[in-house]
Amino acid sequence: MNTLTIKKEQQGFTIIELMIMVAIIGILAAIAIPAYQDYIKKSAYTEVTNAMTPYKIAIEESFANGETLANMDAATAGGANTGGIPPTPAVSTSKAFNSLAIADGVITLTPNAYKGILATDTCVFTPTIEGVAPAPQRLIWNYSGACLTQGFVKN
Repeated sequence: MNTLTIKKEQQGFTIIELMIMVAIIGILAAIAIPAYQDYIKKSAYTEVTNAMTPYKIAIEESFANGETLANMDAATAGGANTGGIPPTPAVSTSKAFNSLAIADGVITLTPNAYKGILATDTCVFTPTIEGVAPAPQRLIWNYSGACLTQGFVKN
């Protein structure tokens, strides 16, 4: 009599194949998680830098109207010497943004500890006059402080 032999076909993955897949997923996660955390910090810090936008615009307008940077302070905001710089908020309603200070046209931002941002990760936004009078002059802005060293912003 003829005996019929049936070969069992392979079903599923071997343990080696599964271990290789786990290793690949682990490597991808090791790369992706820190990049994602940096992305979260940068996006949260956008809240902080957006808080200075109205003040930056007001300083640029005041400068264009002949005001000197030395007269642009938060302490005298709304006064005759500031040319329309709005007063700084007493209390922040933002989760990431804490406070803002202006001295001689320089804007200093302080964040709250939020989503990986530290309260010490301050950001200084400094205007520099470009051009020589009597030709038209304009302000060039540069970031400095922890916001730049941490990579939250770029110049």
